[in-house]
Amino acid sequence: MTTQLFSASTLFGAMTLAAAIDAGQFGDADRRVLLVSSNALIPELVRSPHQAPGFAGIADRFDRVWWWNELIAPYHPERVRVAPEQGPLLARLLGEKLELPGGVDELVVEPVGWTPARALTTIFPDCPVTVYAEGLGGYGPARSPVPARLAARITRLLHLDLVPGLRPLLLAERRIPAVPVPDAEFEKVVAEVAEVVPRVPEADAIILGQCLADTHVLDWQEEDRLHATMLRGLAARGYGHVLFKPHPVSGRRQAAGLRRLAGELGIRLSVAPETVPAEVCVAAHRPELVVGAFSTGLMTVRHFFGVPVATVGCPLVLRRLRPYRNVNRVPATIVDATVPRLTAAGGLLPPPVRVGEVGALVEAVAYCLQPNRFPQLRPVAESCVRELPKVRRYLRSQRLAEVGLVTVSPGRKLLGRIARAGRKLAKVGR
Repeated sequence: MTTQLFSASTLFGAMTLAAAIDAGQFGDADRRVLLVSSNALIPELVRSPHQAPGFAGIADRFDRVWWWNELIAPYHPERVRVAPEQGPLLARLLGEKLELPGGVDELVVEPVGWTPARALTTIFPDCPVTVYAEGLGGYGPARSPVPARLAARITRLLHLDLVPGLRPLLLAERRIPAVPVPDAEFEKVVAEVAEVVPRVPEADAIILGQCLADTHVLDWQEEDRLHATMLRGLAARGYGHVLFKPHPVSGRRQAAGLRRLAGELGIRLSVAPETVPAEVCVAAHRPELVVGAFSTGLMTVRHFFGVPVATVGCPLVLRRLRPYRNVNRVPATIVDATVPRLTAAGGLLPPPVRVGEVGALVEAVAYCLQPNRFPQLRPVAESCVRELPKVRRYLRSQRLAEVGLVTVSPGRKLLGRIARAGRKLAKVGR
């Protein structure tokens, strides 16, 4: 009996897996077991992916579904670290709990630096591994190097082809092939999920919420101001009914301030269930515009449904991402460089980077993120610094100096140290 063990921390990720299964990318297996998890700050306050109404649309792809957070309670998933010597014992215990008498023949996980992927690859150390990227993160490098022994087990990277022509860099340094999930299969999955979710209100435009405060990219007030700018811009463009789609992790807290502002602006604001994916909201009623910060949803609704999209706040996010190697830098760069910007006055400013330059820009950012892992990308980075005048918000001067792409004078270095010290003091004060 062959058993495949899948892991997903979001409904969108589970939908990606369902599309890959439908496309035959996992062949035939006797049993498919799904292990779902939630990495929210307080997982008890949000619905797990398998408890979301839309999960019923894809549940038949799996023989059993288990809740990782329940298995490891009272520990939070981010706190679980598995040492190699603990692997055999946990494999036996987890195998008994998940009813895996013959072990696992294939492990399918999110990027192996995340939880519970890193734990599962240690608990089951002998089976082949498929890694899948559920969003824009797959176009950037992993947050930490993948050990050679683990890399030898990874057979492929599955991903949605959200930016045609742009090659994923996740695991590319290990020469692991990237395989796209067919668009048609994912669109079919979205349609199946849309049939079982609660009815989504029809609206002229949609705002996609993001968990920027929960992940400490911005503070609560800055996140609220970001959403307010989106709503003001949509109101200025004449949209009378706006749908707000909260992020699944943040819940409906984000909507409270928007309701008051919508009343002041004289427009109607509806709030979608936080567990309904953005793609389902768009599939149900094609809006005229979808706006967000750097959500993957912006790229999926444009790619799969052809709906116009706009961004607000990417320059601020790019400045606030700490450290420079933050894994959100590549997704924020892609959205900022390719999506029109919505202003509070309702204007739409064109993207600052031409389509043909995006690939080189992403590779330059990847080199600055991980120069030791991608030395072959240095010529591309050098060319970007020399030829693209608008890339400095993506390639910050301090980081360019650290990787030797620019020279910084001693006086400027001193000013930089003073500025960094000031930011640290301000953070302590907050």
